[in-house]
Amino acid sequence: MSWLELIAAGLGILAVWLTVRQNPWCWPIGLIMVLLYAWLFYDWRLYSNLLLQVLFAALQLYGWWQWTRGGERHDGRTVSRLRPAGVLTGLLAGSIGALALGYLMATHTDASSPWLDAALTAFSLVAQLWMAQKRLQCWALWVVVDLCYVAFFLHSGLYLTAALYAAFTLLAISGWLSWRRDPAIWGSR
Repeated sequence: MSWLELIAAGLGILAVWLTVRQNPWCWPIGLIMVLLYAWLFYDWRLYSNLLLQVLFAALQLYGWWQWTRGGERHDGRTVSRLRPAGVLTGLLAGSIGALALGYLMATHTDASSPWLDAALTAFSLVAQLWMAQKRLQCWALWVVVDLCYVAFFLHSGLYLTAALYAAFTLLAISGWLSWRRDPAIWGSR
């Protein structure tokens, strides 16, 4: 455990807590957190997760824009649900991404866990994209991904990061429950 990991973990908790509360400050705080984690994952040779953090940085900017200027009237997004076809499309994209990235990491790098790291990376991107669009289903996917990350980081000996992802799991459950109560959800698809 390092001070950098401790700071990144604290910012991560704050960013997800703000996301649950639908506060757009979750995005710039999240941006700082993912940049710190990019540095850490490079040191730990978790290259898919490093790539994930770089892509998350772009998605943080996209999410901030969506939450403050997106939507039909450009006044920010409201919580909505994906149709089943949208959920299946996202999960299919995650699966294809996991296979492609896993193959690249297994054959072209010295990644310590190329396939699992790639799968978690791909599905995290799907969940983050859904979150940027304020889709309710992002939270269900985050619960599954975060639980897998807890086991992954425990196995990797990254105990503080495993604890962070355990907290993320609890916050994702809270996000699901909170966003389901949002009045906008009942009038959307």
